[in-house]
Amino acid sequence: MFAADDAADAEREDSMKTRYRETAHLIGLCAGLLGCVPSVAQGQPVYRCESAKGQVSYSNEPCLGATVVDTTPTQGLDKSSGVSRKGPDVQREQTRKALNDAMRPLTGMSHEEKKIFERRFKLPASVKLECKWLDARLPSQEAAVKNGDAKSLGEAETRLFLTRNRFRTLGC
Repeated sequence: MFAADDAADAEREDSMKTRYRETAHLIGLCAGLLGCVPSVAQGQPVYRCESAKGQVSYSNEPCLGATVVDTTPTQGLDKSSGVSRKGPDVQREQTRKALNDAMRPLTGMSHEEKKIFERRFKLPASVKLECKWLDARLPSQEAAVKNGDAKSLGEAETRLFLTRNRFRTLGC
C-alpha cells in the first residue's frame, strides 16, 4: 500500500516538474520574442532652436541653446466622445507598455528602460558604456543651463550642445 502511494507521489512530482519546466521555457520564449520586436517610436528628441535674429526652427539635431520639445503623441479622445480614437502607433505603444510591465518581474526593466535597451542592443559595448555615461551627464547639464547665471550660461549651453551632439552621433 505504501509503495503504491510513493509511486503515485513520485509520478505527480515528475509531472509538476515537467509543467514548471515547460512554463519556464514558454516564458523565456516570450521574453526573447518581445526583445526582437522593433520599436516604432524610437523617442528621438526634437530640439527648438532660435537664431540670433529671432527665427525659430525645429530639428532632430541639437543646436546651441536648444530646448527639448515634448513630442509625445496624444492618447485619443476617450472622454469627450466615448470612442477610442487612438492611431495604430499609439495602440502598438500601449500594447508594448503592457507587455513590458507584465515582463518586468523577469527582465527587471521598466517600459522606458526596455525601450532604451532595445534601441542600444546592437551597439558595441564601448558605445553602450559611453551612452550610460552620457545618460548620467545630460540631466545635470540641462539643470545647469536652466539655473545658470548669465556669466556661465554660454559655457553651460556649449557643454550641453556637445553632449547632446555626441549622444546623437553614437545613436544612444
